[in-house]
Amino acid sequence: MSPFKIPHESWVVVCDGARALFLENIGDAERLNLRVEERSAQDDEPSREIGTDRPGRSHSSVGSGRSAMEETDWHEQAEQDFLKQTAERINTLVYAKTIEDYVLIAPPSAIGALRQHLDAQATETLREEIQKELTNQPVSEIEKHLTRLMEA
Repeated sequence: MSPFKIPHESWVVVCDGARALFLENIGDAERLNLRVEERSAQDDEPSREIGTDRPGRSHSSVGSGRSAMEETDWHEQAEQDFLKQTAERINTLVYAKTIEDYVLIAPPSAIGALRQHLDAQATETLREEIQKELTNQPVSEIEKHLTRLMEA
């Protein structure tokens, strides 16, 4: 990873499939001071609450055979929906010029899902991608992690 800076008023978006944290640097490029601007999260309901139907069955085109269809992974579907909503929120903030540049921190699978839904303008304003799970960390730990990366 090449060295990067997070200037004053740049944003940091930390997310995974269930939580998103939108932070703004109110410090400068040398001394980060991240302030929480927005938080969002989805409910972590058990699979039995998300989808209650049994998997479907299909009939064989020849004979009387039947086979079960693969069961839908409702948690995976909920995560993909949440990441799409997060990307749409980033698009909205970039379009409104609230975010002029940002750093995205997320696990690799989440970054891949987000990229599919970021528009061209949001992609252009993306300063750096960091493939890491940091949504469970306090803001002070996120600042320390970013500072170490910027100094490397």
